[in-house]
Amino acid sequence: MPVFRFILQRVFQAVLVTLAVTLFVAFAVRLTGDPAAMLTAESSSVTEDDLVRIRDALGLNQPFYAQYLDFIKSLVTFDLGNSFFRGSIRDLIGIALPSTLLLAVASMGISILISIPLGIHAALHKGGVSDQIIRVLSLVGLSFPNFWLGIMFVLLLSIAFPILPASGFETWSALILPALTIGIILTATNVRLVRTQMLETLSQQYVMVARAKGLSERAVIYKHALRNAAIAIVTFLGLQFGNLIGGLVVVELVFNWPGMGTLSIEAIAQRDYPLLQATVSILAIMIVAVNLAVDLVYGLIDPRIRVA
Repeated sequence: MPVFRFILQRVFQAVLVTLAVTLFVAFAVRLTGDPAAMLTAESSSVTEDDLVRIRDALGLNQPFYAQYLDFIKSLVTFDLGNSFFRGSIRDLIGIALPSTLLLAVASMGISILISIPLGIHAALHKGGVSDQIIRVLSLVGLSFPNFWLGIMFVLLLSIAFPILPASGFETWSALILPALTIGIILTATNVRLVRTQMLETLSQQYVMVARAKGLSERAVIYKHALRNAAIAIVTFLGLQFGNLIGGLVVVELVFNWPGMGTLSIEAIAQRDYPLLQATVSILAIMIVAVNLAVDLVYGLIDPRIRVA
């Protein structure tokens, strides 16, 4: 029952946050201007009656609360209507969302595969040459803007040495450069986090007791130290992944990646009111969902969280 209560409480909080976020998005998008006027901006023969008919067709003459309830219903049923210029929003998001998730997962996977071994190695050799090199490289990685690193990769591996595609997603090899760009930027932060947490954990008494029992160094590091350090690491990686989903816009633009960021920018450029509202809301819901998953995993890793 405590576990069920813990899960129910976190889910309820996530629902409230989701409603608050979607309410803000629905309100903020309406501050950008009149969609009817946007649609007819290039026409000089539009009358006020024409604008009224367009607003009626779009449901914009209804009270805000009625429009918001319709919007929530469309999100729940994923029947998001049509874009002003590009057809079904569900079809557009059905293409863009998997691309963004694929890029985010690949980037995070690269970061985890690099940062955890390097962070553990740096902690075990604190103050040594390898530790100093890893710390310097992480500082250098933190100083790179992601768009600059992406452009450098394109110049080096797509133009100077045409090994990998520079843009688009026509082949799986096109995933390498954008995922590597984001993965390296994430690694610069994550390797320092793993090192710090491992140093703190390795100094605890239970680690010394485990070594005194004659356990192998591998068992001490991975079964005892890393498992306890994982509480903070998992939390940070989860929050980082949530922010990553909403922060891929620049890299997607650099590599012309067909994801949610690119779709949102195109919606802004075209002033596509319904498409912008849908993309921003779905990205926000995904971030809330990831944070909820982190909360639940956090409680599973450390039972004391559930008790508290």
